[in-house]
Amino acid sequence: MRLALLLPLLLITTSAAAQTMAERERATHARAIAAGYKALTLCSVQFNAGRTPTQAQALEFVGIYPDYQADVLALDAAIDADARTVSVAFDDALPPRIAAWRPNLGCAQLPIGAGVEAIAALPRFDSAAPDLDDQAWPLGERNATATLRGDAAALEDAVTAAFDTPNYGDGHATTAVLVLQDGRIVAERYRDGFGPHTSQRTWSVAKSLAGALVGVAQGAGDLDPTQPAPVPEWQAPGDPRAAITVDQLLRMSSGLHSDTAGNRTDALYFGGVTVAESATGWPLAHPPGTQFRYANNDSVLAVHALRAATGDEARALARPFTDLFWPLGMTRTVAETDWRGGFVLSSQVWSTARDLARFGLLLQHDGVFDGRRLLPEGWVRAATTPSGPQPEGDLGYGATLWLMQRAAGVPEDTFAAMGNRGQYVIVVPSRGVVLVRRGEDAAGQRFDPALFTAAVLASLDADTSAR
Repeated sequence: MRLALLLPLLLITTSAAAQTMAERERATHARAIAAGYKALTLCSVQFNAGRTPTQAQALEFVGIYPDYQADVLALDAAIDADARTVSVAFDDALPPRIAAWRPNLGCAQLPIGAGVEAIAALPRFDSAAPDLDDQAWPLGERNATATLRGDAAALEDAVTAAFDTPNYGDGHATTAVLVLQDGRIVAERYRDGFGPHTSQRTWSVAKSLAGALVGVAQGAGDLDPTQPAPVPEWQAPGDPRAAITVDQLLRMSSGLHSDTAGNRTDALYFGGVTVAESATGWPLAHPPGTQFRYANNDSVLAVHALRAATGDEARALARPFTDLFWPLGMTRTVAETDWRGGFVLSSQVWSTARDLARFGLLLQHDGVFDGRRLLPEGWVRAATTPSGPQPEGDLGYGATLWLMQRAAGVPEDTFAAMGNRGQYVIVVPSRGVVLVRRGEDAAGQRFDPALFTAAVLASLDADTSAR
């Protein structure tokens, strides 16, 4: 056959081979992400929450991102209870994806391609949390409950309806409901396998914890949210991102671009890529402060900036616990890091319903908890005041807190921390009420927090004389 006729065939064959190789690489990488999802989640479920792989298979691994669902269910996990690691094999040519647990810092996943020897280099913060259970609520567990002022039967109906009924939306899976009135628990219910001391991943409720951590640092004089964020990777002369303020990061108005929806940061969450690698390299898409775009990167960048402002790495690792969690009595809350010590404080916090209720009380009382001021005076008001660009729809946005003033049936001062799979900490200051709802809702099945809040509020302070 003549050369002139062979060349097109060779080009077609080469192109097809290259396409096939690229498809194989994409499929391998997708399995690596799915393996990381399973390793990290199972590690946290078992060693943070004390739940079993069977329980995780029934809840945490169902209704996840469709692109990983099949692989997460199919891939096998190896659990080493003594070493507190989980390994998930995904490819014959590469080591398994590995997640390793540490005290306080929970599970960190190693980067793709790393073996068990890399575990020794993981950052650690091993200080024991204070034992506060014998202290009075809210710092401890003693006298946590109180008698409801209102219609107990109506409140029971509202709480019961949150579990596996369509009253507040179809297809959701509630795991916990907690109702606080005037600072004490008046209703508390859990799904089988969960309880007051069972932690779950907070998902984006962690963003609100990150905002409060920045607020504590502001009060200490370590970080001024109105000033440009001291992100080390942006300090080269001429970098326009150096103008982005911490406040703009907290309000989701950084103007930064990313190649997927702002709430999808799979490489960071499940791929073993670090905060410094994944969040700092994106260019501007809009002038800072001009566009609202909900973005995981904005939250992790705010905490990355706090890490830089803190300077000392040991202090930076301790800070969420010594400055926020433990002073709130949140002694069963774990904040996970990447493998280089960067907090993934946009999602990867594991906390109990009662610990999140304590956080809600801090917000309800303008940053004062159990008589001690932790957040600067006026910080909560600023964080619940819309400033700059706003999202569309029924919810507004402050600084890491969602504003429910446009939601039907709830008081105008209602605000909330919200997270994926149905995590809600709802605060109604004018009614002295904090609500916590935890879930493992499937993708696309949304629990209606406003409808639930309205039903609960209707039962509080209700006139029961006619019953």
